[in-house]
Amino acid sequence: MMTFGRIFKVSVFGESHGSAVGVVMDGVPAGLPLSDSDFAADIDSRRSGAPGTTPRREADVPEILSGVYEGHTTGAPLAIVFRNGDTRSEDYASFREDPRPGHADYVADIKFDGYNDPRGGGHFSGRLTLPLVAAGVVTKKYLSEALEGEFSIKASLREVGGSADKASWDGILAAAAAEGDSVGGVVECRAEWLPAGLGEPFWDSVESLVSHAVFAIPGVRGIEFGDGFAAAAMKGSEHNDPFPLTAEKNGAGGVNGGITNGNPLVFRVAFKPTSSIRKGGVGGRHDVCFALRTPVVVEAVTAIVLADLLRIM
Repeated sequence: MMTFGRIFKVSVFGESHGSAVGVVMDGVPAGLPLSDSDFAADIDSRRSGAPGTTPRREADVPEILSGVYEGHTTGAPLAIVFRNGDTRSEDYASFREDPRPGHADYVADIKFDGYNDPRGGGHFSGRLTLPLVAAGVVTKKYLSEALEGEFSIKASLREVGGSADKASWDGILAAAAAEGDSVGGVVECRAEWLPAGLGEPFWDSVESLVSHAVFAIPGVRGIEFGDGFAAAAMKGSEHNDPFPLTAEKNGAGGVNGGITNGNPLVFRVAFKPTSSIRKGGVGGRHDVCFALRTPVVVEAVTAIVLADLLRIM
């Protein structure tokens, strides 16, 4: 299924080397101010161009097809597309017969009986994170208005190639590029000024839904909330968050029993190294570390989850 959400529903479509990629959003409230310019900052955050990112260059201009009239959402489904232009499909001609290690080439061929589009990874490509970012722009705007401007969400890169020392990152990226190899990274996300009470126990816990959405981002390998895996080595007296809650001691990451407790929602996401590497004999244009471009994508999928939960609440 390509749709996520119950009331605030998000569907993505398109392939990496098809004519376009896009998103359809249903359940967007009427009256939300929205224009093309609202998307610029987040699209730029995802854009390639920095050292360690792919040389593929796309205009990434949003085209709002429906759901907006005279600068405001109408309440009808909101559809946004991004045209593809800088494609080199010949780089991928052999991948149906010779699947790439670490990619979805093989499983896509099996799942869809060989009818899938293999060019650039098709529907499995990181190119599909662009419509996710667009959906994030809309949901973050909704959350800010619904929560009267107090809400904030920010994701940032914390590790590259296993190092938390930002001064070392350029060297790590340059070394991997010179070797024809790649590295992974870790992104931390913080959503602040959330109301207590979002989420449900068990299946629809905040952690469950955020994890579900985060794993829609290609290349995610793990997620942890608050103290995360480090909690397994702590004593209860070290991990417990005493009441009244404070952001300074937030071992639970802002969630108790699957429900937001009013503290910041804090979690970290591990991204694998790029699978397409020259060292592995894979052609094409690829990021040395695609995690560099993912913080805004993590923000987007988190906002999608929170917007849906707020609409349900």
